[in-house]
Amino acid sequence: MELTHLLGYILAVFVGISLGLIGSGGSILTVPILVYIMAVEPVLATAYSLFIVGSTALVGGVQSARLKKVDFKTAIIFGIPSIVAVYLTRAYLVPFLPETFFTFQSFTLTKPIALMLLFAVVMILASFSMIRPSKILVDEHVPMQYNYPMILVEGTLVGVLTGLVGAGGGFLIIPALVLLAKMPMKLAVGTSLFIIAAKSLLGFLGDLKGDESIDWNLLLIFTALSILGIFIGISLAKKVEGAKLKTGFGWFVLVMGVYIILKELVL
Repeated sequence: MELTHLLGYILAVFVGISLGLIGSGGSILTVPILVYIMAVEPVLATAYSLFIVGSTALVGGVQSARLKKVDFKTAIIFGIPSIVAVYLTRAYLVPFLPETFFTFQSFTLTKPIALMLLFAVVMILASFSMIRPSKILVDEHVPMQYNYPMILVEGTLVGVLTGLVGAGGGFLIIPALVLLAKMPMKLAVGTSLFIIAAKSLLGFLGDLKGDESIDWNLLLIFTALSILGIFIGISLAKKVEGAKLKTGFGWFVLVMGVYIILKELVL
């Protein structure tokens, strides 16, 4: 096994730990690991990310359900438009995008570079929401209220974003659930995992047309290690203060986002 692949597999465990601890960040780690460490082509890496994050989130969601930390009604309301959007995006929008957007002097904006730049922008925006201290407080004894139109719109937008960059969207789903459904944070994390799992795995199916060169050996090993990580993350979540961890992870994501932009445009 190549040293870079070994490093990638070790980092796969941290993908799961991130999902288990804070309910998001899995794809933010997965795509750069696949592209820059394991040399997977960017468009294919976004497809791999959907399978890895979806499978890992499903295991985490089942664990959360056993602990009664999943609201299935909200998962369905948010999940259906999100699932439809991500499937259609992967099946029709991504293949429709041109291989070359434009050329300016010696720089050519290709589809892989465009997707990595979009992913970097998503990372930077996500980092700000993680770094800022959360001011969202929800009384767990107050019945949840559903802002159905906003939940449907948010679900659709997150689905399109997931389809384009292979991001599970937990950093968007969790605030949406807390703000739009008045859901307690721990319940939002568990519910988010089920939504991420459904739309990511169905988005991956939107990629399967029979002519893909998928490295199933790499994909399944990475996924298994990520699933191992989510068990570690769920266990650590009982001991680690979530706010501090989320802030530290946010700074890491910000640095990674800036690095990707510099690498694609300058380096």
